[in-house]
Formats: sequence, C-alpha cells, structure tokens
Amino acid sequence: MRLHDGRVAVVTGAAGGIGREHAREFARQGARVVVNDVGPAQDVVDEIVAAGGEAVANNDDISDWDGAGGLIATALDAFGDLHVLVNNAGILRDKMFVNMDIDMWDAVIRVHLRGTFAPTRHAVAYWRQRHKSCEPVSHPRVINTSSPSGLYGNPGQSNYGAAKAAIAAFTVILADELGRMGVTVNAIAPSALTQMTQGLETY
Repeated sequence: MRLHDGRVAVVTGAAGGIGREHAREFARQGARVVVNDVGPAQDVVDEIVAAGGEAVANNDDISDWDGAGGLIATALDAFGDLHVLVNNAGILRDKMFVNMDIDMWDAVIRVHLRGTFAPTRHAVAYWRQRHKSCEPVSHPRVINTSSPSGLYGNPGQSNYGAAKAAIAAFTVILADELGRMGVTVNAIAPSALTQMTQGLETY
C-alpha cells in the first residue's frame, strides 16, 4: 500500500523544478496527478505515465480566477475527486527596491499570492460542498510554498519575499478556518537551485 493510493493531487508550477519533483513523487506514491503549468506540463505527464502512473496536463493560468477554477475542474473531470492541492507555481523578478518598477511588483504578487489564493478557494468550495452534503473527502490537504526569503528576507526580493511572507500568514489563518471541515493547510519553505533561479542578474 503506497502513501497516496486512490488519491488525487493537483500540483501547480509542475513543469520543472520543485513542482516537477512533487508531481513525480505523488505519482510514485500512487496518486493520480494533475500537472499544472503554463509551460510544458505534458512532458511531466509523459514521464509519469511511462513510469506506470496516472496523470493529466493542465495549462491554465492559476493567477486567473477562471483559470484556477478550470484547474480544479480538470481534476474532477479526469479523476472524479480531489484530495491534495500543492500551490507551488512561482516566478522571480529580482531587483533592488530602488530599481523595482510596478510591473515587477505586480507580476510576482499576482503569480505567488493570487496564484495561491485562487486554486485554494476553488478547491475549498468543492470540499465544503462535499462536507455539507455529508460526503466529505478523505483527508483533504493544502500545501503552500513559502520561502526563506519570506521568513527571513533577502536583498533584491522585496516583491518575492513579501508574497512568500503573505503565503505563510495565509497558511496559518486557513489552517484555523478550515480545520472544522477536516482540511489541513501547511506550508513548506524550500531552498533550491532550479530553472526559476537561473540567469538572475546582479544588482
């Protein structure tokens, strides 16, 4: 018996880096996985299927309200349920604050913070409906991605750090609010060198 046999997991930002490894490990542990990314999500799906797992791709923009709804609908349409949502998608627009423009700020806040809120809101609506109908989903989980930059700060990342700190607070609040429905909400704060960190300019 594997850890996630019979469960359905959605992973955002899963075409590469940490998200790709989340998706691959969920599949290895028996989950049916929705691989979300605006990039080549199908490549990761093909890897999972080749290894004997089940997965589908989704290319919706999770920072868009309707796109986030489409992502959750993909899980329900393809696999009939949803047990785990991993909010992992992210971008960097690093710049010292005196040189940061409004577009750099808005882009990072939108992808990280709104891109965590919107999929979670749609997932919770589904779990709440199931809870109210006395057919609750077994052990629903939300896993958010914060960062040491949000917890401790990092020069050149006022936008990214602010978003990641907000995600940490969002996680604590949702854990309190959603516990009554049996939904657990946790955050991780990984450090990793991935394609997202490649080519960062010096300040």
